[in-house]
Amino acid sequence: MQIKPFKAFRFDKAVVGDLGSCIAPPYDVISDAQQEQLYNKSEHNIVRIIKGKTNASDNGDNNQYTRAAGYLNNWINQGALKEDATDTIYAYVQDFELGGIQFQRLSFIALARLEEFGEVVRPHEQILKKPMLDRLSLKKATTADFGLVFMLYEDEQEIADKIIEQTVTTEPLIDFIDEQNVRHRLFAITAEEDIQQIVKMMNDKSCVIADGHHRYTTGLAYSKESDYPAAKYQMLAFANISHKGLIVLATHRLACNLENFSFEKLITELKENFELTELKFDSPESKIDARQKMLEQMKAGHDEDENAFGIYGANNAFYVAVLRDKQAMDPVAPDMSPAWRTLDVSILHKLILEKILGIDEERLAKGENLQYVKDTPNAIDESIFQVDSGNKQAAFFMNPVKMQQLKLVTEAGERMPQKSTYFYPKIFTGLTIQKL
Repeated sequence: MQIKPFKAFRFDKAVVGDLGSCIAPPYDVISDAQQEQLYNKSEHNIVRIIKGKTNASDNGDNNQYTRAAGYLNNWINQGALKEDATDTIYAYVQDFELGGIQFQRLSFIALARLEEFGEVVRPHEQILKKPMLDRLSLKKATTADFGLVFMLYEDEQEIADKIIEQTVTTEPLIDFIDEQNVRHRLFAITAEEDIQQIVKMMNDKSCVIADGHHRYTTGLAYSKESDYPAAKYQMLAFANISHKGLIVLATHRLACNLENFSFEKLITELKENFELTELKFDSPESKIDARQKMLEQMKAGHDEDENAFGIYGANNAFYVAVLRDKQAMDPVAPDMSPAWRTLDVSILHKLILEKILGIDEERLAKGENLQYVKDTPNAIDESIFQVDSGNKQAAFFMNPVKMQQLKLVTEAGERMPQKSTYFYPKIFTGLTIQKL
């Protein structure tokens, strides 16, 4: 992959004050409540651009995209955003804790020449048309890139990682801790020798998109219709798949708005292809115990390369479903590779959501029958509460995709179902901006 350094626009502390108050998570994980919080954090918070509020009076001349362009231009004119003077590759370091263990994820931000999907750039998830059009409208209005596409490459020599580790000893450009207690630091790599080492290392690398499929697809679409030479390149963040700080978590599913839904019928029909373990409870205490046993059995199955799911439907029991015969996927996905057919998420979507509940690809695209829940610390309990309160009809708890599975599926030129992976922590937006 061809990459190069660039002069990013960044928030100027002398004008905006606390830099951390100007940064935000990716647009697609920001809830309405968090949008309001970010608006209140700072008048310069990037949320105003990446996920601006909409008004009933919006029209073609005045909407969230035109307002985003206005914010960007005003901030540049005010000096709140300033372009760096030197071509730079930016080192992005995230320190976080997970399950009582400390991790550090290293990545670098650079411009990369946009490539059609193939050997050089491999997507791993399906995309939806609506969010892609949303990002394209924003890019057309602002002629800029704000959100980072998160790319994975493989380098056992860890050339870039070693340079980043040296750079961490210098003064950070940004250093802040987010609401999930993740520390984000940005550093400048400006030494010509270091930049050339990274550029040379990436020349023969192919990359997998870990996060930001819609943003990358938007970049491809925009580059074909734009007259800007700079539109042929996009601002991306790269992490080494060989580095120990690369963590993938699960994304759980909540079923909702299904007509004539019967949880008892679901359990009965599951028995055709799955071994079911029922974990009953009759008190708040035994419910906690049953929940824990479900999670432990799921993990044990995952460690033994079984396809195991946790299921809950507010009937005083948790369930663990383990696929009895992997060949059950052959007739429902005959055109897909063995790697794709053995993914937990593929099995869930084909044999349970589609075959039993009728949530096919068309209904998935509408987004009315399934809610995705990223595996944050409270995700399991919040999902259980949603089912108990009647807001959702059933919860399906997932194990994370293994990195080897991700590699095999993308090497086969295939994509996983949407929201198959959750790379933690998220790459934040507003650290660097690419103005075209």
